[in-house]
Amino acid sequence: MLLLATQGSKRVRLLQAARAQLRLPPAQVLEWRDWLRQPALLEDSLRQTGPLKIEPPGDDPAAHLLLLQAGCRLLDRPLLSAPAHGELLAMDAWFAGFSNAMASLAAQLADLPQTRVFNAPAEICLMTDKLACQRHLAAHGVPIPALLGPVESYEHLQSLLHEHQLDRVYLKPRYGSSASGVVAYRRNKAGRQQATTSAALHRTEGATRLMNSKRMARYESEHDIAALVDALAAQELYAEAWLNKPRCGDSHYDLRVVTVAGRPAHRVARIGAQMMTNLHLDNRRGDAAGLLNAADMAALEAASAQAARAFPHSHVTGYDLVVRHGQAHVLEANAFGDLLPGLLWQGEDTYAAQLIHV
Repeated sequence: MLLLATQGSKRVRLLQAARAQLRLPPAQVLEWRDWLRQPALLEDSLRQTGPLKIEPPGDDPAAHLLLLQAGCRLLDRPLLSAPAHGELLAMDAWFAGFSNAMASLAAQLADLPQTRVFNAPAEICLMTDKLACQRHLAAHGVPIPALLGPVESYEHLQSLLHEHQLDRVYLKPRYGSSASGVVAYRRNKAGRQQATTSAALHRTEGATRLMNSKRMARYESEHDIAALVDALAAQELYAEAWLNKPRCGDSHYDLRVVTVAGRPAHRVARIGAQMMTNLHLDNRRGDAAGLLNAADMAALEAASAQAARAFPHSHVTGYDLVVRHGQAHVLEANAFGDLLPGLLWQGEDTYAAQLIHV
């Protein structure tokens, strides 16, 4: 097995541990940074190994910078230096570089038809474009929150809210990961407004920078909210209708489901007091079976299986869902959604399960 990944990352360690548990030899690792600089390394490696699994490049700052600068060239922009740790910088340029890399990878694999790929590059790319992904899911009949579409600026957001007669929306970076840059926005009839986000505003020498943080920031002045929305919109942003999440005590939750070979497998509730319940924000896990009744569980499984059918060339995928009153809505698809250490389904973790059912 070959991994296009970052050696020593948590994902690689967990997959190698699963292979050892199953008495399989260690997977070979081709570093993202090395493949980006020498694409022929992939073909050389695949001649000696079995299936290919593509892991995200974000664990390696050098790979991130290579993709970012490649995107700057493709978009005819000045080259950017490496972002500071946690900085949300030119996500659209990074995606241009990533999309081009995935197209190159797909072209290489077309010349190696015997190679099995866990998740096809084209589908990884589609899931990484969050707006295109939601439109794709909707076109396949998967229930999603109502989309308002791209947001070009703070002023444009206000016109969209007026057009759709809404006062609460989620704003999401089109090419973001996890909760990076996501904004829960609401306003009232008296003109007060509030934006809750993991993106912290930093103003230096007249420039606005956005830094991702585990601590939620809350902005209430129009000046700050406009600066936040405009900075995110410059990197491509979209809006979707606000869905209330079900409550669990004094917190609320959504759910992550991992599908393996198209079938719902691992599932976990993500419980938190804030609007964003992503586990990396120090929210806690909950037992999905203990929170959902039979109708909700059936809706969860049906929606995640339907979403998996929209990506027939992806062996293992994560879906985030809100389930209430027997109805499920898919908030997001994640081509790299299997990083859930210790979560078991039928006695296997996410990595062992995908190896067993390959």
